[in-house]
Parts: sequence; structure tokens; C-alpha cells
Amino acid sequence: MADNYLEYHREEYEKRKSLWMAKKKHTTIINRNIQKPEDEAL
Repeated sequence: MADNYLEYHREEYEKRKSLWMAKKKHTTIINRNIQKPEDEAL
């Protein structure tokens, strides 16, 4: 293996992680609280 194998992969990981975190930060949280109707026959 190359001398900087682990360092190279660590840098790539950090780049992917920062992009993922930035993308995750901009997404909105959807309220998934589903209301059931009062009349169960519906």
C-alpha cells in the first residue's frame, strides 16, 4: 500500500461527511403525526 493510504481515505471521508452534514442541515423535518378520525367507521 501507499504511504498515505489512510490519510488519503480519511480526507475523502471528511469531505463526504461535511457534504452530507450540510445537506442534512438544510432538509426540513416533516411532522409525521397522523391524526385518526374520531369516527372509526370512516
